[in-house]
Amino acid sequence: MGYVLNLRQKVGQQPLIVVGSAAIVRRQQQVLLVKRRDNHLWGLPAGSKELNEDTAATAERELREETGLQGIVQQLLAVVSGQDMQYTYPNGDQIDSVTVVYDVAATGNLEVTTDETSAAKFFDLAQLPEQLTPLTKKILTTLKLI
Repeated sequence: MGYVLNLRQKVGQQPLIVVGSAAIVRRQQQVLLVKRRDNHLWGLPAGSKELNEDTAATAERELREETGLQGIVQQLLAVVSGQDMQYTYPNGDQIDSVTVVYDVAATGNLEVTTDETSAAKFFDLAQLPEQLTPLTKKILTTLKLI
């Protein structure tokens, strides 16, 4: 069980400040998104860091877990936090996210084999799906990608 899930057992659904990472994987003018099973929205490959894990390793791990791709962090793009990074999951859990965003080079084939995501796909930056997670919208806006 992960660090945040362990905390949830103690504090319930009240807001937690959660540090995580997101991977920006680009091919030409496209960006990789995953479709989440919990809210059926598209978002960046991302997730919470574990104890003793650096944020770059978190981005690479989440990319692998959610898409099957192997990633190598190329550079830090941004740290995104604040009021627009608060979110309530469909189960009622609340977070105030501090997300470290990395440019990640990826290799391999897209394979969705997780219970967290139902699809992974590259989208043209000019034609992103309307059903983006609020955190993804904030990150892409901060990076001036949308």
